[in-house]
Amino acid sequence: MDESYFPGKSKRKSSGICYSHHLRIDIFYAVIDVQLKELNDHFDVVSSDLLLGMTSLNPANSFANFDKGRIMTLAKCYPNEFDEVHIRDLGYQLDTFIIHMRVGNPKFSNLQGISDLAKALVETNLVETYSFVYLLVKLTLTLPVAIATVERAFSSMKQIKNEERNNMGDQYLNDYLICYIERDVFTNVSNDVIIDRFQNIKARRGQL
Repeated sequence: MDESYFPGKSKRKSSGICYSHHLRIDIFYAVIDVQLKELNDHFDVVSSDLLLGMTSLNPANSFANFDKGRIMTLAKCYPNEFDEVHIRDLGYQLDTFIIHMRVGNPKFSNLQGISDLAKALVETNLVETYSFVYLLVKLTLTLPVAIATVERAFSSMKQIKNEERNNMGDQYLNDYLICYIERDVFTNVSNDVIIDRFQNIKARRGQL
């Protein structure tokens, strides 16, 4: 690995670098740069802020990834929950929160994930003390579920709104999606119940 690297098949003209340098800089680092560029192109600024903020709240290894700035940026992604006053109060809470977590109750010393942090805050009755931190933890826990729900809906839409149904109206599409996504629930509803429901609707319309 320390021998001189010769580009191509020629052994006469040396590149002035060794094989170790060529593999590490010219190949390995180049591949890493390409992968980072692909990740940056895949995630927009908001998505990156969400992911970095979630990572900064992770309590693993005594909150090794804690970053107040990233957590504050995460909170700003929820303007309906955190206005300017709440953002300021969150900053104050984070200052004491990280000190309390690292040197306080031993319940917080071996946490592995954000869900464990939420449970520990409830069990130690610190929900009110760190109310804004706890709110942000809850929002962080619901985020993956919300994303999965949206992706599931879009995936279902591709199955339903095909070329033959391209002119489907929004209301009908919404009703169709509910039946398709929640089909496990609708399998427990008998056809007779559905028929009776529609017959009753028709009867009431006739009376009007």
